[in-house]
Amino acid sequence: MTLNELSKEINDYAKSKGFWDNPRETGTLLMLIVSELAEAMEADRKVKYALPKEFKKNVDLGGNWKTNFEMYIKDTFEDEIADAFIRLFDLCGAMNIDIEYHINQKLVYNATREYRHGKKY
Repeated sequence: MTLNELSKEINDYAKSKGFWDNPRETGTLLMLIVSELAEAMEADRKVKYALPKEFKKNVDLGGNWKTNFEMYIKDTFEDEIADAFIRLFDLCGAMNIDIEYHINQKLVYNATREYRHGKKY
């Protein structure tokens, strides 16, 4: 699946769950992305990381998927990063942004820039 296809799929899903029943402001959508990143920072500060091997082991042994997700993955650093991507792809799908094109163009441009883009950090 391409990033553009993923964006459309995520946006279609968000629509089906009622998140697009009313018009949404771009600023609000951007702040929701920022809030997911802030939640990732808090998870990192609390040293809360996913335990995918434990999750898979318990699910493979017949454990309840949702219970195990909530125990080993939910609200972890990785989970919050995933939420940020989901919100970004939802926005791209809603605005018909060809994110693959723009990522590729930005990478080509960045290759022309100086070390650290001329900044200290």
